Amino acid sequence: MTLNIDQIAQKKVAVIGGGIAGATTALHLAEQGIHIDLIEKNDSLVCGPPICHLHAGGNLYREISVEQCIELLEQSIDSVRLYPHTLNKRPTLIVVPHSDGGDPMALLSRLEQIRTVYQELVAKDEANQVLGNPLDYFKLYSRDDLEKLKSAEQVDCPQDYDQWLIPFAQFADLEGIKYPVVAVNEFGWSVFRIAASAMLALEKLPTSRVMVSTKLVDMTRVNDQWQLTLHHQPSNTTMQHDYDYVINACGFETGIVDDLADAPRQRMVEFKAAYVTQWAQNQQWWPEVIFHGPRGTPNGMAQLTPYSNSIFQLHGMTKDITLFDGGLVASNSLTSQPQLPSRLVDKIAQGWCESVRVARSNRAIEHMSRFVPDYASAIEFGTPLYGAQQIPGSDDTLRAADVSFSEKNYARIEVVKGSSALEAAKKIVSQWQLVQSVAEEAGTAAGANRSIEAIHPISCALSEQQVVEKAQQLAVERGYPIELAQVYGK
Repeated sequence: MTLNIDQIAQKKVAVIGGGIAGATTALHLAEQGIHIDLIEKNDSLVCGPPICHLHAGGNLYREISVEQCIELLEQSIDSVRLYPHTLNKRPTLIVVPHSDGGDPMALLSRLEQIRTVYQELVAKDEANQVLGNPLDYFKLYSRDDLEKLKSAEQVDCPQDYDQWLIPFAQFADLEGIKYPVVAVNEFGWSVFRIAASAMLALEKLPTSRVMVSTKLVDMTRVNDQWQLTLHHQPSNTTMQHDYDYVINACGFETGIVDDLADAPRQRMVEFKAAYVTQWAQNQQWWPEVIFHGPRGTPNGMAQLTPYSNSIFQLHGMTKDITLFDGGLVASNSLTSQPQLPSRLVDKIAQGWCESVRVARSNRAIEHMSRFVPDYASAIEFGTPLYGAQQIPGSDDTLRAADVSFSEKNYARIEVVKGSSALEAAKKIVSQWQLVQSVAEEAGTAAGANRSIEAIHPISCALSEQQVVEKAQQLAVERGYPIELAQVYGK
């Protein structure tokens, strides 16, 4: 049964978890007049696993299907339109070293398919052109092409692939890689500017209430509603609230709420970390660079993510850098919550031991120096970006996932990549027909033809200056360099 507009106005939704999934869902609902409480146990929003890359096409992942790549492309475009001041517009290089068994030409067919879909999306709606001209979605570089760039001088603000690739041509070990090298417009994505955008917009929305430092203790069904018992940590007070709908957006702890809701679900959880380093020798604008390698081996993928002032974030897909022994765990028949080792849970809850942080950061620097020899002069530069992500089901290669539903007006958001969060939110309001009834009363076609900008006037009206200022504040409060919050690229 479709509810009328007055009934919708009276309905109340609890969103449990204020990471990118919960914050985006709360924003999506509140922008459309749905009353939401966003419940987050930490003292601010979107402070979970590291996000540095948009994944607009999934080119980092050779193992996933073309269908997943296209899903990630479409979801990424929508996410950028919702959060327009969060991109770092620099290309990504996909590099296959000789130490990897892959063939760089194997990427070509998939890249062409993704480019075709991007062209179709832009032809359908010009506002979808957030990744540059579709014809320029990717470009191939031979060894001769890179040798020619070695003697070039980079301009202050690189505008095309050639200009972006100059430092790579000059500093990378060109003997150690296979050709061609692929440059693709998979842009950077700032987790701090995402957090700032969501927080600023939610503050302006009268239908949203953000309850930080508040932990869910229990939930029960009472008279066809969910009764949530919440504990507000600063005041040490416990309260109960009733809701018509509950959205579980608890990230790697989603299984805890599943258990409380008696809604079992199979999933995995994986703990990962990326390391903040400074390469003072570098004074150029770098693209992001992905050196492919077999996951979990000493030759695992190396990822170089650039920021201003010679700050770089490093991933190394080896067990002593980004991956951890016991870091990938699965749920069981007794609980929907996979159990990470206590040492990893302690990292999430209490932070890092300095000696471990320094040792792993230095191993990340050493790993990158295999491909960019001069990177050996870099230094570790503070707290890693870290956290755990959930993967629904039993396929640890799954990257495009969004939401699943249980009975009794209960949904769980199960994004693996942050760019899937808006898609999950849209499916929730469609499944529960929340926004549909409002749109019908307003005389529109269930909102289906409304643009993302029209649906989200508050979030899309934020200025870049507002977002960057708030993001820099969040970076400092969380102990990270402000460069991670600043705009990088053109």
